[in-house]
Amino acid sequence: MNAPVRLAVCLAAAAVVVSAQQGQTPTSTFRTEANYVRVDVYPTVNDEPVADLTQNDFEVLEDGAPQKVEQFEHVVIRGATPQEQRREPNTVAESRQAAADPRARLFVLFLDIYHVEWEASVKAQKPLVDALNQLIGPDDLIGVMTPEMRGSDVTFARRTTTIEGILTRYARWGERNRSLDEKTDPQDQEYAACFPNSPLPDCQRDNGIATEMIDRRHEKATFDALSDLVQYLRGVREERKAILAITNGWLRYRPNAMLGRQLVCGRQTPAITPLGVDPRNGRVTTKETQPGVAPASACEIDRQRLANLDLDDEFRRLMDEANRANASFYPIDPRGLAVFDTPIMRTDTLGPPPPPVPVNVDQAMLRSRINSLRDAAVLTDGLAVVDTNNLAGGMRRITNDLSAYYLLGYYSSGKLDGKFHSITVRVKRQGVRVRARRGYLAARTGAVANSVVGNIAPAAGAPPGAAAAVATAAASAVGALAASTRDQPLRLHVVAGWKPGPDGKPAAAFWTVGEVTDRIPGTDLDAAVMTADGMVVGNVSGRIAPGATSTMLTLVPDRTIEAGTYRIRLRSRTPSGTETLTTDVTLPQASGSSGPVYMRRGPNTGNKDAPTADLRFRRSERVRVEFPSSANQPTARLLDRTGRALPVPVTASTREDGDGARWTTAELALNPLAPGDYVIEMAGGTETRMVAFRVIP
Repeated sequence: MNAPVRLAVCLAAAAVVVSAQQGQTPTSTFRTEANYVRVDVYPTVNDEPVADLTQNDFEVLEDGAPQKVEQFEHVVIRGATPQEQRREPNTVAESRQAAADPRARLFVLFLDIYHVEWEASVKAQKPLVDALNQLIGPDDLIGVMTPEMRGSDVTFARRTTTIEGILTRYARWGERNRSLDEKTDPQDQEYAACFPNSPLPDCQRDNGIATEMIDRRHEKATFDALSDLVQYLRGVREERKAILAITNGWLRYRPNAMLGRQLVCGRQTPAITPLGVDPRNGRVTTKETQPGVAPASACEIDRQRLANLDLDDEFRRLMDEANRANASFYPIDPRGLAVFDTPIMRTDTLGPPPPPVPVNVDQAMLRSRINSLRDAAVLTDGLAVVDTNNLAGGMRRITNDLSAYYLLGYYSSGKLDGKFHSITVRVKRQGVRVRARRGYLAARTGAVANSVVGNIAPAAGAPPGAAAAVATAAASAVGALAASTRDQPLRLHVVAGWKPGPDGKPAAAFWTVGEVTDRIPGTDLDAAVMTADGMVVGNVSGRIAPGATSTMLTLVPDRTIEAGTYRIRLRSRTPSGTETLTTDVTLPQASGSSGPVYMRRGPNTGNKDAPTADLRFRRSERVRVEFPSSANQPTARLLDRTGRALPVPVTASTREDGDGARWTTAELALNPLAPGDYVIEMAGGTETRMVAFRVIP
């Protein structure tokens, strides 16, 4: 059954034609996209979002200096969308591409298995799923992570039924306070075996060693996982990320000399405690990794390392990393109104159980955990749901907090110095509380090919007013990118032009690029060109090669046609079904063309040129654009989105196909560029063309 028809208008971004002009002007300075900053702002009054602010209501300061807001958009999230209307990403790559959309909110549900009891994890499941059903909009994405995962393991989904299935699979996921025979972590069991509690009066001062080691290792593993998640999310997108941490909180252990003391009845402390590196992930680890080291020696080494941990310092660093990554914590304590922090009797050690924790110590531990959650929220502009039995009500507060926001953008007046730059957002209206990202980490000058300030001539011999014309043409090309970078399973890009016919006269041709999201073996493509009244005047078939995601079909009408508007229909057929797209394209007068063919080369294409209908490229790739043209000795240069020239070399040349079609090409490597929108200006003959593309992280 055919999927719904989707319209992909790629041609508008392909080219904007401006007349070539002569003259001379002084050189000018420029800035690249490296210092374009986006800020998502959440203004509220009494915890309710404010929906009627205008651009003039906002003030943005960077390091105390006022900035001019260039972009303003009020984004309102549609929640409670029926599940069947939420299109689910089908692959990991598709989910990560969708996560980069600044108009889609991004959530990670962090299940802190080490710091939640299994009873609380079961109790929290229904309120969580109910709240997510209300919270997740049709374009939003959510992933799930535990401390046992790496950040790069997280994949994102749109349907909350997916999350419900994950939570069901993780039924009773809480591991805190489980008995030793219920634990699945061999490291906990090893610590218990190395340092069992003793019934002997002279040795009882050493009891509790394994308990504290287990707790410290769990908290260290949790902070390591959260740090890895934050770093991963920073690379996914610049806009705000929300981490919904389901946890009782953390004690933020400080160094404890008593834990590392020489034991009365235990082993002697080793004289040397070398650091270990886990060969699986390259992390410094508390587990001995050298072959031939006995478990007893490894336990002693771990005891000394864990005794010297300063997890309060690591917590502060984690909060700093979250601010730099624009990730906000929304901690949720599933216990509700907790009375005690520790159980009456711990059962996760060997030997007699340790005595109960004194009430005053237990209360101090409870306060420390709750304060850690509040600190995580305050320090990252999130909200904490703690000290309440109304978990559903707390989740509604988070829903309200994230239901609408304002997306602001500005070109920073600061330096590209690789340092953290603070951002302050103010609203002129009284009584409005504003939460926004606290800053960003600027790129370094060398990382973006001298992109801070340079003296580059806008165009050889350009007369006064030419810069404005170039800026207008560049803005027109960039403005059309939004229509051609949306995620969809099938993409279509068409270039209409002319090539030599059998009789030597120009013949119309439509170079049609079809691209699928997944590498599905046996993807067949059919393309047809139709007149305005629906008459088919030409068709062609082809197949995407195994391991590839795209192909280009040359569609030549089976009769003579004139310049004008035509409709291209592309249909893909796979074993799982069909997909159809249509788009209108204008065939210009003979010798002209509607735009370029885009080619990409990089690791995902086997370092071979591949046609593409996706105008988003990564820094690890090269981009090449090709126009059907007979121009000789073309030139090309790279511009930023405002039309200012950048000192990145672009190679321009010509080539000829076997059928006689001539092409003007421009190619450049993208590794010097920061994420953003760019324009290739190609000059040849009497025309100058503007070709826009987008660089993504």
